[in-house]
Order: sequence, then C-alpha cells, then structure tokens
Amino acid sequence: MDRLSQVLNLLEKEPDDAFLNHALAMEYLALGENGKAIAAMEHLLHKNPDHTGTYYHLGYAYLNGGEREKAIAIWEKGIAECKTLRKQHHLAELQSALNELIFEDD
Repeated sequence: MDRLSQVLNLLEKEPDDAFLNHALAMEYLALGENGKAIAAMEHLLHKNPDHTGTYYHLGYAYLNGGEREKAIAIWEKGIAECKTLRKQHHLAELQSALNELIFEDD
C-alpha cells in the first residue's frame, strides 16, 4: 500500500486529525496534484487555523498554480496567526517567503 492510500485509510477513522490532513496535502504535492493539495490545505486551515506550518506550503502551492495574490494573502494571514500564537519559527519562514516574492518584482 502506498503512502497516499495509508493516509486516506487513516483519515477515514480520524477525518479531523490535523497531522493526517497535513500529511495528505504533502502527499498530493509530492505526486504533483497541486489542486488536491490546495483543497486539503484549505480544509485543514479552515478547521485548524493554528496549524501555522501549512500556510507556508499553501502559499507555494498557490504560486505553482499561478495564483500570486492568493499566495500573498495566505502568507499574510499566516504571519498574523503566528504573531498571535508567538510561533517565531513559522513566522520567520512566512515572512521570508513573502519578502522574497515581493522583492522579486523590484
């Protein structure tokens, strides 16, 4: 059984598990299924907005799909969440990604 199948089987028993939903999104990204990865991450953040590492990956998934403004918006939302939760590591990653994208245009 491949990893995607394993994650999907586990999610049948624990559909709201944040770790499993994140793992599902990462499996879809690894398989090049950007649309499914985005849907999984959006679902995860809807239920668990404090899962701050997901904002980073979702932003890049949006960029891969040509949705620059969505990437900026989700990174800004993630930055705000990280500040509220005082999650410095994810805050730094998100700020760096956002700065790189914004200054890329200059």
